[in-house]
Amino acid sequence: MKRSIGIVLALLLGAVVVVAVVLGNGGDDGPATVRGVIGSEKKPFFDDPRVRAAFEKHGLRVEVDTAGSRQIATEVKLDDYAFAFPSSLPAAEKIKRDRKVAQTFSPFYSPMAIATFKPIVDILTKAGLVRDSGQGYQVFDMEKYLDMVAKGTRWDRLPGNTTYPARKRVLMTTTDVRTSNSAAMYLAMAGYVANGDDVVTTTAQIPKVAGAVAPIFLDQGYSQSSSEAPFTDYLVMGSGKTPMVMIYEAQYLSHVFAGDGSIRPDMRLLYPAPTVLSKHTLVPFTPQASEVGRLLTEDPELRSLAAQHGFRTADPKAFADLVAKHRAPVARDLVDVVEPPTYENLEGLIANIEHLYESGSVPQTEGGS
Repeated sequence: MKRSIGIVLALLLGAVVVVAVVLGNGGDDGPATVRGVIGSEKKPFFDDPRVRAAFEKHGLRVEVDTAGSRQIATEVKLDDYAFAFPSSLPAAEKIKRDRKVAQTFSPFYSPMAIATFKPIVDILTKAGLVRDSGQGYQVFDMEKYLDMVAKGTRWDRLPGNTTYPARKRVLMTTTDVRTSNSAAMYLAMAGYVANGDDVVTTTAQIPKVAGAVAPIFLDQGYSQSSSEAPFTDYLVMGSGKTPMVMIYEAQYLSHVFAGDGSIRPDMRLLYPAPTVLSKHTLVPFTPQASEVGRLLTEDPELRSLAAQHGFRTADPKAFADLVAKHRAPVARDLVDVVEPPTYENLEGLIANIEHLYESGSVPQTEGGS
């Protein structure tokens, strides 16, 4: 009898240990944690409780850290993560190549756009930089803008400008091109124009193109490293600090679609001509991370939530329905879109501009400093 009781107690004790181990590991039915490093513009999406709940339905708890997309490709210790999710295809291709990954996922994309204000748009329209597309949105002429930057034009010198007589140069606010993908995409479109409307394809083209476009970065002074930071300044501080800021379209539209009051009646969205599509590409390092990529690409609920956060997905109807519902002045079908250079050529442009940063050899504009 005592022996039987001893056996029962031993079995019970063993069961308790097993339960404790299972609970300590989250349990067989608990969600598995998958950690990734992403561009900061996607953090509101991954922080959305609805997104977290959608992943947990599939047994996954997705946790993310943020870094500049160029940093993800060059500096971040990727061994600490199950996936990398930069905001551009060139950065993702480098990671894929370096890590010898077989498959990547591009669940959504966002064209580069300009967040500004109605008085600024009116001034730039008079100056010939902004025009109506005829399709419900407005276009910003990159070639004319680069010419204006080369001349060192200041806001208070623009003809008929009585609403924004700032004594500073007409410049787009961007992130730091040495760390951030949004600035690198801006560099790609400006470099295309400076290269005679052609993609930079050879190393021989790089020094001349970098020298031509360097002032759009160097003349800004200090630039922040994360794409969320200058956009927050735009939302909070207004045109005094940030008359124009280069953003991902999704950053602006996420607030429009949320109806949270952040986008005020005087705020406007412009599309550069040409523009570049930022193709958000997930590079998985584990099978669970591949499942994250697959779900983001194929799961109807997650695709709908991505559209609500302003991203364009493989389901154009979800995005179009939100645009129609909120009467957003959005480019439905962008035509004037160019490809960014390869990762190596884009890095070459950035390295040349970085050298100018460090040496203080700022190319002289026609208007001086």
